[in-house]
Amino acid sequence: MQLDTIRAVETPEGIHLSLRPAGPMARSLAYLIDMGIRIVIYIAMGIATSRLGGMGGAAFLIGVFALEWLYPVVFELSRSAATPGKRAMGLRVVMDSGLPVTPAASLVRNLLRAADFMPGLYAGGIATMLLRTDFKRLGDMAAGTLVVYGSTVRLHGDIPAAEPRAPARPLSMREQTAIVSWAGRATRLTPARFDELARLAEPLIAADAAGTGVPGASTRRLLGVAHWITGRRADRAS
Repeated sequence: MQLDTIRAVETPEGIHLSLRPAGPMARSLAYLIDMGIRIVIYIAMGIATSRLGGMGGAAFLIGVFALEWLYPVVFELSRSAATPGKRAMGLRVVMDSGLPVTPAASLVRNLLRAADFMPGLYAGGIATMLLRTDFKRLGDMAAGTLVVYGSTVRLHGDIPAAEPRAPARPLSMREQTAIVSWAGRATRLTPARFDELARLAEPLIAADAAGTGVPGASTRRLLGVAHWITGRRADRAS
């Protein structure tokens, strides 16, 4: 079962990236910010063209079309790869591979906003996002793009304090990596899920009579093994 929404991708150069797709709430807030900016520009354009008669009306409609359909494309193809609203929410648009979004992909994802809008107020797009772990709307699926958080993803934090203890048997490098990775996710998982994963590793723990079956005992013992793997020993635990 997937524990988070982190998406691991590998670039053509063999570089591994961890992307964190943005959910409906962050993207909706970014859209509202962009909509507010566009409304201000619409008002300014209306005032500027109001005295030009028919020519002014035509210029206003051309401006509305360009602002509605090219506004996101221009910003997504910039260095920030994000509209002002997305930038305010710390988001950016990338390809599925983690590479910068291409002009064709940006055009496709934004032209299909009309389909995501149906049946009204982006209900279709939001429903699609909620059904996927990568939160893609129809435009993203057609263009092969992702909206992700632009900040660096920190998968692992500090290992919670525990008494170091040796494992029940020698561990392979893969097992050691898995245990340390689990311990580093203590702040990202619920206590119940954290302990559930620890119980799966019982064969790797030096079991003792005391604490067996006690809630949280597996977590404390496996955290001790994690400290032992990272170099701490009982005689140096202080």
